[in-house]
Amino acid sequence: MSGAARLVSDDEPLYVISVAAEMAGMHPQTLRQYDRLGLVSPRRTGGGGRRYSLREVEMLREVQRLSQEDGVNLVGIKRIMELEAEVHELRTRLASMEEVAQGRDSYLPVPAFASALAVYRSRP
Repeated sequence: MSGAARLVSDDEPLYVISVAAEMAGMHPQTLRQYDRLGLVSPRRTGGGGRRYSLREVEMLREVQRLSQEDGVNLVGIKRIMELEAEVHELRTRLASMEEVAQGRDSYLPVPAFASALAVYRSRP
């Protein structure tokens, strides 16, 4: 790399577990536990090391806040995070459909299907 600065996405996995733990104000073992529970699951390197993005560090801080300030247990926190992700997804889909309805976009996204049915008919 030439040393030129580049923009980094909030979703880019940059931070090793010790750095992410320090940024979130937690012990690295806590981050490992959250990963095992599926609360905040960072991406992995080829060697299996965890790499956290800035967005995931923010999620860790939110888990800590919900736990310490609001007294929510980890199962409840996981459910809250799942519901928030679902709401975000639905809002994104709704905004896309509103654009189509208002004529700003002629593309209507079609959901992907896990399987398809193909029917074959031989010609007589």
